[in-house]
Amino acid sequence: MKKAYSGFMRALSEGKFVFTGEVEPKKTTKLDGIIRAASVLKSHVVACNVTDNPRARAYLSSLVASYVIQRETGLETICHMTVRDRNRLALTSDLLGASALGIRNVLVISGDHTMGGDNPGAMPVYDLDSTQFVQMVRGMVDNGIDLNGNPIDGEVRLHVGVVGNPNADPLEVEVCKVERKIKAGAEFIQTQIVFDVEKAKRFLKDLNPSIPVLIGIFPCKSYRVAEFIVNKIPGISVPKEYIDGLKSAESPGSPSESKNKIDAVNMDYFSNFIKELKKTTKAAGIHIMTMGYESIVGKIADGVLDEARGLN
Repeated sequence: MKKAYSGFMRALSEGKFVFTGEVEPKKTTKLDGIIRAASVLKSHVVACNVTDNPRARAYLSSLVASYVIQRETGLETICHMTVRDRNRLALTSDLLGASALGIRNVLVISGDHTMGGDNPGAMPVYDLDSTQFVQMVRGMVDNGIDLNGNPIDGEVRLHVGVVGNPNADPLEVEVCKVERKIKAGAEFIQTQIVFDVEKAKRFLKDLNPSIPVLIGIFPCKSYRVAEFIVNKIPGISVPKEYIDGLKSAESPGSPSESKNKIDAVNMDYFSNFIKELKKTTKAAGIHIMTMGYESIVGKIADGVLDEARGLN
């Protein structure tokens, strides 16, 4: 393991089972929402991802949001950087800026096509692919040069991670793509959301990675959200028992009763999911993605860790 510049990578290098969360900046100049979300996550995760124009929607800069979160809450961030939106000049500038501002972790994202976003007339860039971007980060960090060999004044202190998709079909092609990124110098992997623990286990088995992998999960705050995933997001299978549990939890009653029941469904389902991964795989941790449902992160993460310590 290379020198750890961040608490996140230090925890992984020490073999700790870690949890990360996620904050999504919106199309806004107001910062209170991301600060509030990060504050909720802070006690339960080692770091939080900050998304970069997800679903090709033009939102507040992930670099700015990452800096503000770290400054205002003290929670370490993993700043997403999308090759769809920037050429190598802009990506180099953002990496230099991230390092200068004390951001120590970046996640390389290819990005959804602009045609599906809120500015469909935008021209996608893709000057570099994600593997080339990883190589560029390695050159800056390890050798102090940009992609064209130009020297950098000062040290670049960054860790670079990549994304994997356990839902891919055929999985063999996805494994080959991730292996290329590992060979290019990626230091950690966070996966797309997966509900089927067997798919997560197969991905880890087939990849047999030499770097830490965090499996991505997505606790749904309502039956409607789970139904949307099933109907609108191709390739992701959501087990019927989980959907049925959410639907039953939304039976007539007070909103607080319904929320408590939905929390219980998510805690039960994902706690068992995580325990199975810990028991049968070498997963390094869990990346918990939420959309306005940050309150569930601590209930799942703390519950799993407390049980591991024998407190339950």
